[in-house]
Amino acid sequence: MAMAFTTAATNSRWSLTALRAALPSVGVEIHTPARVSFPSATGRVSCRTCSKPIASFSGLCPLNPLISTGLSDFDSFEHNFTIVDSGCRYFAMRHGKRVPKLNRPPDQRRALLRGLTTQLLKHGRIKTTRARASAMRKYVDKMITLAKEGSLHKRRQALGFVYEKQIVHALFAEVQDRYGERNGGYTRIIRTLPRRGDNAPMAYIELV
Repeated sequence: MAMAFTTAATNSRWSLTALRAALPSVGVEIHTPARVSFPSATGRVSCRTCSKPIASFSGLCPLNPLISTGLSDFDSFEHNFTIVDSGCRYFAMRHGKRVPKLNRPPDQRRALLRGLTTQLLKHGRIKTTRARASAMRKYVDKMITLAKEGSLHKRRQALGFVYEKQIVHALFAEVQDRYGERNGGYTRIIRTLPRRGDNAPMAYIELV
């Protein structure tokens, strides 16, 4: 029994040269009925049998594998790749436009900056990490700039960012007397000792 299995396994070996010799040569067309599915108006898929020439094979690579589907529109392999012109524009990389992530996703990062800005405008001085102080600085300056313009539209923009309405109304009422002659630079960052536990660099940020 073992001898018969060994003999059968020996005879079943083949080489790539023998396989290529057994395949049809280039230019030979084999007419074989092919079943093609066509969607009908009722939604059902009907199968029709059409006789189309199947592409010959050179070695193990099909010369035209799409003709075997029976569709006359596909007469070359390039039809399989569709070029879509959507009118999109290409832009360069965002070099030099890094945003401080603060180890948070965008929604949590925005909520954190809004809360820090509200607390700074409320108390005038807070203690936080240096990264957070540097990130919130421009938002505090933006709120003071909106208050200096004093229009209704700017007030509504400030109300949409600051959490407490009373702080916004007080800011719009007092900003002209305090920062009327100053053009920017409304905050000051003072470095302090690192935080105990994780040794994070800390700083005080205060209104000038």
